[in-house]
Amino acid sequence: MPAGNSRGGALRHLTRDGALLFVTRFVRLFSYGALSVVLVFYLTGLGLRESQVGLLLTLTLLGDTVVSLGLTTQADRIGRRRMLIAGAVLMAGAGLAFASTSNFLFLVVAGTVGVVSPSGNEVGPFLPIEQAALSEVIPVADRTQAFAWYTLAGAFATAAGALFAGLLTGALQKAAVTPVASDRAIILSYAALGLLLTVLFLRLSAGVEVQRGTGAGSTKTRLGIHASRGVVLRLSGLFALDAFGGGFVVQSFAAYWFYLRFGVAPATLGGIFFGANVFAGISGLAAARIAARFGLVRTMVFTHLPSNILLILVPLMPNLPLAILVLLLRFSISQMDVPTRQAYTMAIVQPDERSAAAGVTGVARTTGAAIAPVLAGLLFAQPSLISLPFFIAGTLKIVYDVLLYRAFAHVHPPDAAG
Repeated sequence: MPAGNSRGGALRHLTRDGALLFVTRFVRLFSYGALSVVLVFYLTGLGLRESQVGLLLTLTLLGDTVVSLGLTTQADRIGRRRMLIAGAVLMAGAGLAFASTSNFLFLVVAGTVGVVSPSGNEVGPFLPIEQAALSEVIPVADRTQAFAWYTLAGAFATAAGALFAGLLTGALQKAAVTPVASDRAIILSYAALGLLLTVLFLRLSAGVEVQRGTGAGSTKTRLGIHASRGVVLRLSGLFALDAFGGGFVVQSFAAYWFYLRFGVAPATLGGIFFGANVFAGISGLAAARIAARFGLVRTMVFTHLPSNILLILVPLMPNLPLAILVLLLRFSISQMDVPTRQAYTMAIVQPDERSAAAGVTGVARTTGAAIAPVLAGLLFAQPSLISLPFFIAGTLKIVYDVLLYRAFAHVHPPDAAG
C-alpha cells in the first residue's frame, strides 16, 4: 500500500515507543516555540545590540550543528536513547545558563555548547534520531503519514509554546514584572522542559535502536553512512541552501520585524505565531495524500515554491492585517515539504544509516541556518533594511526548489513511492 493511503493508518500502528516519541516532540517544540517569541527581546533587554544578537544566534546554531553531528552520527552505533538523553541535558543546561547571566561571552559559550532554538524549529540531535527511531517502529507503508502527524504534533506544540510565551509575559508585565524578568521566566521554563525530556527519553525501550541484520551494519565510517554517501551529500548541500535562506527570517527575527514595522507587542506576537504554526501543522497532514499521488519530491517542490513567493510578499503589505494574512497563507502550505522530506531521506538510505543520514542532512540545514542570522542582525540594525531579509530568504529558497527538482525528481526510494 502506498505511503499515506489510509487515513490515520500510521496512528493505528503506533506503539508505546512511537507514542512516547510524539510526546517528546511536543514537549520539545513547545519549549522552542515559547523561546523563539521572547529570545531577541530578552537579549536586547539585557543590553546586547542587534548585531551582537545576530552573532550570538549564529554561534548558537553553529554549536548546535557540532553537537548534532557528534551525537547523531554515532547514535546508531552507541545507542539512540543515550544520545537523546545527552541532548536533553545540554538543552536544560543552556536554558539555565541563559537565565543566569547577561555576559555576552558566557552566553556565547552556553549557546554554543548547549542546545538552543532561536527559530522555533528543530535544532540539536533530536529530530534525526527520532526520525530513525520512528522508522523502526512504524510500518514502511505508513511512514509518510506518520511523519505528517509527527510534523503536526510539532507545529501545534510550537504554536502552543508561542501562545504560552505571549500570555505569560503579558500577564507578568501587567503584574508590574519587568520585561526582562518576564522573558526570563520563559527561559527558565525552557530549562525545565529540557529536564522533562531527559526523563521521557529514559522511558524509551530497546525497540527504537537499530535492529541488527536490517542493513549493512558491519560497515563503519566516520559519518555513519556508507552505501548512500553520494545521495546524502547531495541532499545535504541542497538542504543547507534552503536553511540558509530560512535563517534570514527565523521566528525570533520575524517576531522582532513585526515589532519594528508595526509596533506589535510580544503578547500579540504570541497569538500571531500560534495561528501561523497551527496552519503549518495542518498543512503537513495533506502532504501524505498528495505524495501518494504525485511522489515525495514533487510534493516537496510544488508546495514549497508558492510558500516562498508568499514569504517575499509579507514585507510588501501596507498594514498589519494584510501582513498577518499573507504570513498565515504562507504558513498554511509551508510545512508540506517537511514530512515528505523526512520520509524521502529515511526511505532512500539503508536502515543502519538512518540516524546518521538524518543527522548529516540535519547538520547541513543547521549550518546553513546558522550563517544567516548574523547577516540578518546587521540588516535589522539598519532601519531602512529591516525588510530585506524576507526578500533574500524567499529568493534563495526558490532557487533551492528548482535545484532539488532537477536533481531528484526522478530518483525514487526503493521502499516508498517517490
